[in-house]
Amino acid sequence: MNAFELADKIDQPDFVQLIRCFLYEQLGHCNVESTSDSSDSLPPRCQLPFFDSSISVYTSALATFYAPSDLCGIGGMCHERIRAISSWRGDPARYDCVLVKTDPTTQGMLGLDVACVRLFFSFAFHGKFYLCALVHWFSCTGNGPDDDTGMWIVRPELHPDGSCKAAVLHIDTIVHAAHLIGVYGKDFLPKHLSPAQSLDIFQAYYVNKYIDHHSFEITF
Repeated sequence: MNAFELADKIDQPDFVQLIRCFLYEQLGHCNVESTSDSSDSLPPRCQLPFFDSSISVYTSALATFYAPSDLCGIGGMCHERIRAISSWRGDPARYDCVLVKTDPTTQGMLGLDVACVRLFFSFAFHGKFYLCALVHWFSCTGNGPDDDTGMWIVRPELHPDGSCKAAVLHIDTIVHAAHLIGVYGKDFLPKHLSPAQSLDIFQAYYVNKYIDHHSFEITF
């Protein structure tokens, strides 16, 4: 698929620009928009690689990881499927959240960021094949987990115009799926709220470290 046509289809006007920023980083230049708290300043467009490659789109990706404390699996190896699809089994869309390793030198949530995957895709550029994800960022609300629950709280990262802060990442930076729980207020939820709306209706979310063994070990 053509990148500009895909940008219109997924309602991400800056999609091609995000790919160019990703390639700028991959080619050895400074880090551009690869973490949720990155500056909004970008290099001049003339410095970004020109991109006109065709793109292949995927509805999911399989994450494989080592979780020795999980009794399931052989020798601690586990895998899980992460989905980004506009219609899941004939029902509304399903866009899973993930933990992204943004600081390899730091353990726990201080070295991770939370993002919602909006698209899995691949392309070839100058003879190299890239497997990527388009994500919308969340940011932590504090420097530590919530005192009552032990879980970190995140909020969607937004631009001043209200649009989500997005980035194109290499899928190798994705560590694990993330399960988010809405931080509930005092008002009642709508009766017809569906799972597909759960990442849109709340202002903040708990990063559920109790969902499985591996999440408990890495999201401290």
